[in-house]
Amino acid sequence: MAVPQPVPQLVLGPPTKAALFLTLTVVPGREGDVREGLQELSGLSRSVAFRARDDALACVAGLASDVWDRLVGGPRPRELHPFTPLQGPRHRAPATPGDLLLHLRARRADLCFELARIVLDRFGDAVAVVDEVHGFTYFDDRDLLGFVDGSENPTGPAAADVVLVADEDPAFRGGSYVVVQKYLHDLTAWNALSTEEQERVIGRAKADNVELPDDVKPADSHVALNTVEDADGEERRIVRQNMPFGRLGTGEFGTYFIGYARTPDVTERMLRNMFLGDPPGNTDRILDFSTAVTGGLFFVPSATLLDDLPAPDAPERAEADPTDADRAAAGPSGAPLAETVPADAVRPGASLGIGSLKGAPAP
Repeated sequence: MAVPQPVPQLVLGPPTKAALFLTLTVVPGREGDVREGLQELSGLSRSVAFRARDDALACVAGLASDVWDRLVGGPRPRELHPFTPLQGPRHRAPATPGDLLLHLRARRADLCFELARIVLDRFGDAVAVVDEVHGFTYFDDRDLLGFVDGSENPTGPAAADVVLVADEDPAFRGGSYVVVQKYLHDLTAWNALSTEEQERVIGRAKADNVELPDDVKPADSHVALNTVEDADGEERRIVRQNMPFGRLGTGEFGTYFIGYARTPDVTERMLRNMFLGDPPGNTDRILDFSTAVTGGLFFVPSATLLDDLPAPDAPERAEADPTDADRAAAGPSGAPLAETVPADAVRPGASLGIGSLKGAPAP
């Protein structure tokens, strides 16, 4: 008899017009309440989606490395580890607090808001919102810098192969890894550039989104440094579901980067290229205009596993592969984990000052 395959969360879905990104910390001692809330997440999502069946409401939940042991325990996804902060010669990618990621998206912003409100009510004071970003589609899928974003995403079966864990980690088939960063743009400096210079920073033509020829595209362009290949020369891909966001009153304009992949190694290599340089020192010129202010890495379990998350002391999780923790501590192959969290990083449980659906004061 064939073993049923786990059902993935809705990591891959139809294009949407709105998104809401919530990063939460779990209050110590309240792990049981949060686990129960996560087990109810799919039911809560269906309840809201039923009210607008054609608007593609989805909510994807991810767990960070530290909270995995507190909530689930037992075997770990073999490449789950804390986000690695990067200190380059000119720019920094910080690691910021976050135990849970909720990525809500739909064709209508009110659906994202309603589901987020209900989910946070379910969690109650067992969680704290440390980051909240409301994203929107900007014209023809452009970011606030004016360039099309995510046009190189794989589609169809190729996307599933890029995003979903398979036989390399059998206990976590149907899962995915997701890296998130909030970038703030200096639009004054950016808009002072000519269109031609902006195209050299990105590596694409602004109007038609065509990639610049290799003999024209600078080595420090965003496209050049985010094109990574394996040992056989095959390009390694991720699925980006980035969204622009902005607050006119505070002059905060940016892009919420969210990249899903079957292994975090692909996204981490892109970030090392951007912040450390490839070769070293040849850093991504887009970072002269876009500053990373958050950073997190999460594992997105399959919907099948999320609906039935076992407690750390559950007997069915007792037969852990003793090498899982060692693999997680070592990180993905080739990825350095020696960097330490900057001294000015926000302490766990503290607000990043971005507001929340629970009425935290705006900065």
